[in-house]
Amino acid sequence: MSAASKHYHRLAWLACALALGVIVFGAFVRLSNAGLSCPDWPTCYGQATWPSAPADAADHAASAIRPFDDTRAWREQVHRMLAGSLGALVLLLAVLAARRERHGVAQVLGASLLVAIAIPLYMRGEHVAASVLAAIGELILVVAAVRWARGADGSVTQSLPPIAALTLAVIIFQALLGMWTVTWLLKPIVVMGHLLGGLLTFALLSWLAWRATDLPVRVPGAHVLRRLVAIGLALLAVQIALGGWTSANYAALSCGTDFPKCVGQWMPPHDFREGFVLWRGIGVDYEGGVLDGASRIAIHIAHRTGALVVFLYLGWLALRLLRSPGVRGFGGGLAVLLLAQVTLGVLNVVLALPLWVAVLHNAGAALLLFTLVALLARLRAPEGRD
Repeated sequence: MSAASKHYHRLAWLACALALGVIVFGAFVRLSNAGLSCPDWPTCYGQATWPSAPADAADHAASAIRPFDDTRAWREQVHRMLAGSLGALVLLLAVLAARRERHGVAQVLGASLLVAIAIPLYMRGEHVAASVLAAIGELILVVAAVRWARGADGSVTQSLPPIAALTLAVIIFQALLGMWTVTWLLKPIVVMGHLLGGLLTFALLSWLAWRATDLPVRVPGAHVLRRLVAIGLALLAVQIALGGWTSANYAALSCGTDFPKCVGQWMPPHDFREGFVLWRGIGVDYEGGVLDGASRIAIHIAHRTGALVVFLYLGWLALRLLRSPGVRGFGGGLAVLLLAQVTLGVLNVVLALPLWVAVLHNAGAALLLFTLVALLARLRAPEGRD
C-alpha cells in the first residue's frame, strides 16, 4: 500500500473485530427478544439514542405500535450505533482502496451520498424515492466491484478495491435489512437475511484483512485444499441459514429438551412444506412465531440434520489438515471450534436455550466462518508453482 494507507491492514482488522462484535451483540438483541424494542428506524421513539423514561416516548407515533420498554430499547439502539460505526469504517476502507482505480473515490463517495440522502427521505415517508436512491447507490458499488475485479492483475494491492467496494455494498444492504426487520415486524425471511448479511460482511472483512496483511501459507496441493475448504464454506453457509431460519421462527425449543430424540421420538410429526414457506406477506407480527408445532419441528429437524452433515465434513477436513504440513494449526483450530459448536448446540436444547449459550453458539458459527475464510485467503502453491 502507499504511504498514506500503509496502515490499511490495521484498519481492516479493526473493522473485522468490530463486525464480530456487532454479530455477537446482534444475537444478544435478537435472543433477548429486543428486536422490536425500537419500532421506528433509524431513531428510537424519535430520539437518536433512546428515551430515558416511558413518558419521553409517549407522544411519539412509535408508541402506538409498541409501548416503550426501558429494559430493552437501549439494546436495539446500541446495536444500531455499533452497526453504524462499522459502516463508517467500511466506507473509509472502500475510499482508501478505491484511490487505485480511475474515478474510484468519486464512485464510492457518490454511491454513499445517494444512500445518505435516502435516509431522511425514508424518515419523511417518501419511501419510493428513498428506495430508488438506495438502489442506484448499490448498483454503482456492485458495478464498480465487478469492473475492478476484471481489471485486477492478481497482486494483493489490486485485489483490495473490488473486495472493499463489494463489502460496502453488502453493509448498505445489511442496513436496509435491519430497517425491514423492524418495519416488517420480525418477518422470518428478513431476520434470517439480516443474520446472513452480518456474517457475509464479517467474511468479506476477514478476507480483506488477510489479503491486506499478505501472509500466504504455501503448501503443496494448495489448489485441492482450497477446493475442499470452499465446499466446507458452502456447507457451513447453508447450515447458518438453517440456524437463522430456526431462530427467526422460534423453533429452537420445538423438540423440547430432548436430544438426540425430538419430543421423545426419533421422527415426530412434522410439516416441512409449511415450515419452509419463505414469504407470508407483510403486516403480521412475527414476534414469538406464527407456525404450528409440526412446522417448527420440521425446521428444527432440518437444522439438526444440517449440523450432522457439517460436523462430518468439517471433521474430516480438520483431520486432512492435521495430516498436512504447514496447515496443521488450522486443522487443530477447526477441530476445537467444531467440537465447541456442537457442544453449544446440544446445550441449547438440553438447557432450554439459556441466553449466554445461544449467543456463544452464534459466535461459534462466526469463528468457524473466519477459520475457513482465512484458509481460502492464505493458501498458496509453493513459489514457482503458481
